[in-house]
Formats: sequence, structure tokens, C-alpha cells
Amino acid sequence: MSDKLKNYLSVGIFAFFGGALRCYLGTLWQSSGDMVANVTGCFLLAFLTYFYLQFREGKDWLNTGLSTGFVGSFTTFSSFNLDTLKYLQAGDGKSAFLFFFGSIVLGLLFAVIGMWLGNLAGMKLAGDK
Repeated sequence: MSDKLKNYLSVGIFAFFGGALRCYLGTLWQSSGDMVANVTGCFLLAFLTYFYLQFREGKDWLNTGLSTGFVGSFTTFSSFNLDTLKYLQAGDGKSAFLFFFGSIVLGLLFAVIGMWLGNLAGMKLAGDK
């Protein structure tokens, strides 16, 4: 099987699970589920990226599937915007503000934590060889 086909299949399979998990969180907590998914996705993408940069022994198809497939379908910018718009249309400017800026600040914070932990884990595994 070609590397390109492995990547395509990996993205498709992991995207199914990322989208399903996001749907589940959304049914549990509505817009709070979207925030949880987006913030968690920020952490996961940063962790996976920096882990892979340090510990380059992972399979490309797995990295592509997890990052582009799973995280890409687990997080979505359109839901983030739609939830903010729903708060504004309902006249709830305070919730819109908290959701919008809370998502950005928490997403950035969790991305930094993911980057730090990904680097740390990657260096640890690379050094243990």
C-alpha cells in the first residue's frame, strides 16, 4: 500500500472517531461541549506536533491521522463561531464574550501546555533509546 493511501485512510478513520466524540460532547453539554472539544483539541494538536518533532520515530500515517483526521474533525472553527453568534442573537452578550475570549485564552494556554509536554515526552523517549 502506498504511503499516500495510508495517509488518506488514516485521516478518514481517525476523522470518524474525532467527529463522533465531538458530537457526543455536544449532546452532553451543548456549547460547553464545543468549548471543551476546542480547548482539548488545542492541547492535543500542540502535544502531537511537538512530540513528533522530538521523537521522529512515529509513523507518518499515524501522525497525519491523529492530527489532521482526529483533531481536525474533533475541533471546528465553525461551531465556535456559531455558538458565539447564538449567544449574541439571544441577547446574551456576557456569555458571548466569555465563550469567545474564554475559548481563545484557554485554547492558547492548553496549546502551550501541550507544546511543553510534547517536547518533554518526545525528548524523554528519544533519550531512552
